[in-house]
Amino acid sequence: MCRVVIFGNSGSGKTSLARRHSREMNCPHLDLDSIAWKEADPPVRAELAESVAGIEDFRANNSSWVIEGCYASLIAHAATHATDMVFLNIGTEACVENCRSRPWEPDKYPSETAQNENLAMLVDWVKTYETRDDEFSLREHRAIYEAFGGKKVEIKTNAEAQNMAPPSGTG
Repeated sequence: MCRVVIFGNSGSGKTSLARRHSREMNCPHLDLDSIAWKEADPPVRAELAESVAGIEDFRANNSSWVIEGCYASLIAHAATHATDMVFLNIGTEACVENCRSRPWEPDKYPSETAQNENLAMLVDWVKTYETRDDEFSLREHRAIYEAFGGKKVEIKTNAEAQNMAPPSGTG
């Protein structure tokens, strides 16, 4: 049984790695974006308790899993139940390049045009990762990584992430 949390800056490759690990481990994947926001126009952040309940529902129905996202409050909660942790810390410029080259994500945007219209804002936000002091910051992610007592790895390049084998066994 493996329970993996994957986190890092936007554009770090969290979703790609989580999907690959989920497929190779034959277990479900939870993208925290799916429980962190309420369906509204514009989207509204869900209450923390509501998002935590979503994690708990997911965990209750799955003995092995992959959870990924950039929300420190939610990652910290999931980490208390994880056997393995992956911190994607590939650097701001690599994240920006990944954002610029990512294919359309139909699960997040209604069209490729809508995704592209959001790109400049996303890139500006990604560039502030190292200096922000919110739950999406390098500071918060580093604290979660340092506090975790299970098996953990910090990935520093796209190549490392692409070549990373999924965890196996228990933590």
